[in-house]
Amino acid sequence: MIVKRFCAENFRNIEKCDISFSPGINLLHGKNAQGKTNALEGIYIFSRGRSFRTSDEKELVKNGAEGFRIFIEYEDSSGDGSLEYAFFGRERRRKKNGYKISKVTEMIGSFKTVLFSPDDLKIIKDGPEERRSFLNIAASQCFPSYLKLYADYKKALENRNCILKNAKSGFYFDIGELNSWSETMAEYASYIYKYRKEYLKSLDVYSKEIQYKISDGKEELSLFYKSGIDEELEDKEDIKKAYISLLNSSVEREIAAGVTLFGVHRDDIEININGENSRSFASQGQQRSAVLSLKLAEGEVNRAICGEYPVYLLDDVLSELDEKRRTFVINGIKEKQVIITSCENDENMKFADSVTEVVGGNYVSSRG
Repeated sequence: MIVKRFCAENFRNIEKCDISFSPGINLLHGKNAQGKTNALEGIYIFSRGRSFRTSDEKELVKNGAEGFRIFIEYEDSSGDGSLEYAFFGRERRRKKNGYKISKVTEMIGSFKTVLFSPDDLKIIKDGPEERRSFLNIAASQCFPSYLKLYADYKKALENRNCILKNAKSGFYFDIGELNSWSETMAEYASYIYKYRKEYLKSLDVYSKEIQYKISDGKEELSLFYKSGIDEELEDKEDIKKAYISLLNSSVEREIAAGVTLFGVHRDDIEININGENSRSFASQGQQRSAVLSLKLAEGEVNRAICGEYPVYLLDDVLSELDEKRRTFVINGIKEKQVIITSCENDENMKFADSVTEVVGGNYVSSRG
């Protein structure tokens, strides 16, 4: 899969742009705050349906403008395609191959990316929410129904939490209604759990191999899915029953807390290096290598499940890596389409097939 063209109007600091990309490695370089990441952000929106920098779309509108429009042309194994997204006031307009679509879920899954940014170190250093977010984003690109299942799960969770909150405040609640929402949550959770486990199984294989190579055979990376149920379960109905049992056995604690304490919204990934938890025991260098392994493996899993590589978006990450890791990344992304942002355009970037200078939201190609 490759992105051939990205256009934007009144998006962030971009008044208007029309950028063409090489099928290989594309470098966007320029000083800080010129708009390099803005282009990556616009492209990324088409793979996830939202920005990786903000949840408020008003922040994406250029100062003084009423709204923005972004557009991509891409190519995958089935041929050429296009996606368009416009936001004006409260109105959102989406098009796929020139035809209007009404829901963001109709757009997601057509175009796939892997984003690698300095913030990805949070996957290891921060709490379970960061790891769940990583897993949700990655799995949703491989399994088309995942996003809707998780959205439906969250709606059921909100309803169950509302009952628990009222119960905590001393209001009457219907235990039958609470149990009904528990069963609904468990139904969705059984699908989400299986998708996550399937994805993580593949991710473990590829990331283990990459980490082994980065560390010259000194480090073994292992990934484990951590939940409140028996992690050996594989049958969907058994998984559903286990989540129902977990929720029903925790009602008193949850009423005291006023929220649902268990479920796939609380599950986690344990990331170990040589048998030790990387969050607690790994060095900064080991953590960087582990994140690097996860992001490169994400692309490999995408190819294995979907049949082709996604577009790699590298947001100012090479400068964060030492020479050994930088070389490893460069070698790992060859023969794939990559868009890299950097403040530099020196000898370290001579491998790029296309070079574009970014100044004040303007993109000027200097090579490729």
